[in-house]
Amino acid sequence: DPIYREWAWEIFEAIETFCKTSIAYGQFEDVTVPTKEPKDSMESFFPAETLKYLYLLFDPESEVDILTKHVFNTEAHPLRIIDDKVQ
Repeated sequence: DPIYREWAWEIFEAIETFCKTSIAYGQFEDVTVPTKEPKDSMESFFPAETLKYLYLLFDPESEVDILTKHVFNTEAHPLRIIDDKVQ
């Protein structure tokens, strides 16, 4: 459904607009106060998981099929779904 790509693009634009710093990405303690500067801190899961999910949403050539062939574990690693009907 294209709406998910639209929402993901809006998320990406917000991250670029509000969280990007001169060397990385920062985080906010309270997202309802966007006038503050982001904290000088970036969680390790941000590039490993958040950006990976966004990338996969926009990569039509990916071998990862997030709709029918793969699931993601909690660390955003794709795992192939095993069809238990195969003998």
